[in-house]
Amino acid sequence: MGLAKEKDYKAVHNKVWALKIGERAWQPKTPVPSSLTLKGRLASVAVSIDEHVYLFGGYTVDRQHNEISSPDVYRYNVLADSYEKLAAMPVPVDDSVALVYQQRYIYLVSGWHDAGNINLVQVYDIQTDTWSQASPFLGVPVFGHSGGIAGNRMVICDGVAVVPQLLNRRKYNKVAQCLIGRIDQTNHLKIDWQLLSHPTNEARYRMAATNFDDKIIMLAGSTNPYNYNGIGYDGIPAPATSKAWVFDVHKHYWRVRLGDGLDSMDHRGLLIYQNHLITIGGMGIEQRVLDEVIARPFTNK
Repeated sequence: MGLAKEKDYKAVHNKVWALKIGERAWQPKTPVPSSLTLKGRLASVAVSIDEHVYLFGGYTVDRQHNEISSPDVYRYNVLADSYEKLAAMPVPVDDSVALVYQQRYIYLVSGWHDAGNINLVQVYDIQTDTWSQASPFLGVPVFGHSGGIAGNRMVICDGVAVVPQLLNRRKYNKVAQCLIGRIDQTNHLKIDWQLLSHPTNEARYRMAATNFDDKIIMLAGSTNPYNYNGIGYDGIPAPATSKAWVFDVHKHYWRVRLGDGLDSMDHRGLLIYQNHLITIGGMGIEQRVLDEVIARPFTNK
């Protein structure tokens, strides 16, 4: 799912492709189902557990640019190319962060619901197909933020807040914030949220993120929040970046890696394969929709 190169409402799609490691060509797969009239969605989140991919939410865009957050949750069997509809999200969100704990619980942290951000942490249990509410996110509620989890500690950074104006239209402002949430080992719904120092004091939007052992990695993204066409909410085209932030959850320090010139943005997940960080698609320089798979060397040192 996502946005094709035309970058308008008609370019929003629900298409799926898969690449078997070792093969050279991507193969089309069954499109993602939807309970909504419009099938294509933007800003969905996805995580994998074993041979399944869990897909959450996203939003549709119509001709009049109306946006609706989808409540849909699907489990996709990668090997069988089949979907199973799961319990809908209690509060539909898009542009959220999805994190897996104990290969059972999936946490959706903050995100956008129809007309504004929420501070909820919604937890899906893959064994019981049920939802629960965890301790709410204590940072500024945001969309387009980034996050990772290592052990029972999750780190959430940045994103975009909705800021009201005096007798004027609201604004979308980037927020430079990082929080660490420690999940209670006896109660997975209890999270102790604490502020973290920010690695650069400059917020990023829609970075790619994952974990590698005891490190949480956030990569690329933009310093100017933007609409789905890549143009900033301030009317200025959003620039892509390539710096990486690496946080050690045990030593509690950040390391900032300089950019490699492979600038990109509009990501969410970040893959790790054979000591490489891998991004698929996204947007590049001049907001061009990418058809590239970019692999960057990475060592856990």
